[in-house]
Amino acid sequence: MSFRIDPRLPLTGEVRRILAEEIGKALAHLDAASSRPEQALHKCRRRLKNVRALLRLVRSGDETFCDTENQCYRNVAGLLAGPREATALIETIDRLAASFPKESAGDELGVVRDRLVAHQQELHEGSGLEAAVGAATAACEDGLKRIESLTLPDQPEQAADVLADGARATLRRARKALDKAGSRGEANDFHDLRKAAKTHGMHLSLLGRLWPTPIKARRKAVDQLGERLGELHDVLVMRALLDSGERPLGSPEDKKLLGKLLKRSEKNLKKTCLAEATELFGDSPKRSTRKLARKARHDLAPSPEDASAAAS
Repeated sequence: MSFRIDPRLPLTGEVRRILAEEIGKALAHLDAASSRPEQALHKCRRRLKNVRALLRLVRSGDETFCDTENQCYRNVAGLLAGPREATALIETIDRLAASFPKESAGDELGVVRDRLVAHQQELHEGSGLEAAVGAATAACEDGLKRIESLTLPDQPEQAADVLADGARATLRRARKALDKAGSRGEANDFHDLRKAAKTHGMHLSLLGRLWPTPIKARRKAVDQLGERLGELHDVLVMRALLDSGERPLGSPEDKKLLGKLLKRSEKNLKKTCLAEATELFGDSPKRSTRKLARKARHDLAPSPEDASAAAS
C-alpha cells in the first residue's frame, strides 16, 4: 500500500491504514538502529514526520486523538534528535567544502569534521542511544494499539472538509512563516517555514488523487525547497554551536574559516529559499484549498451506510 489516501475508500480506514504502515516502518528502522544507527535513525524520523503530517491533515475530524498522538510522536522524534543532529553537522561541513572548494583547500574544515565525527561516534556507542531507542520503540508500539480509537467522518462532504481544513492550516502556517522570514529573517522563522513546507509536501503525497491542480511540478518544487531549507537549518545550527563555544571545534583559525563560510552559505540559502517559497506560498491558502474541497467532495467514496441506502 502507499502513503496516499484512496478516495474510493472510507477516510477513517485509510487514515488508520497509513498510520499503521508508517509506524510499523518506524519500528523496523528502530530495530535496525543498533547495527546502522546513522541511516536507521534518519529513516525512522522521516516516518514519524509522515505520521505527524497525516495527523495534522485530519486534525479537525478528531482533534483529541490527533493532538495527543502528534505530541507523542513529537516526543519520540525528540529522543532521537541528538544522534541525527550530529550526522547533519558532518553533512554540513561536507556541503561547505563542496560549495567553496578554493576556500576549503586547506585542512581547516577537515579538523572540524574529525571532531564532529568523534562526537557522533560517542553518541552512537554510548548507552544513551540504546535507552532512547528502547523508549521510542515502546512509545510506537503503544501508538499502534491506539490507532483503532481514531474515528473520522466518512461521508464525502464532511471528509472533504476535514482534508481541506488540514491542508489550509498548513498553507497558512507556511504563509505566516514566509512573511516573518522575509521581514525578520530570524532562524526560528526559517525553521517554521521549513516545517510547514515539509508538511505541505507530505500533504501533497497524501492527497495525490484529490489535489485539484497538476501536482507533479508542485511536489518537485516543494521537495526542493524543503531540502534547501534543511540545509539552511543545518547551517544555522552549526553557526549557533560555533558562536556558543560549548563544544571544541578546532583552533581559532579553523573556526574563523568555518564562520566565514557559514555566513556566506546562510546568505545565499536565505535568498534562494525566500524566492522559492514566495512562488509556492504566495497565493491565498483559502483560494488554494477551496478547489481541493470541491474536488474531494466529488471524488471521495460515500460511507458504507450511505452506499447501502442509495442501493435500496
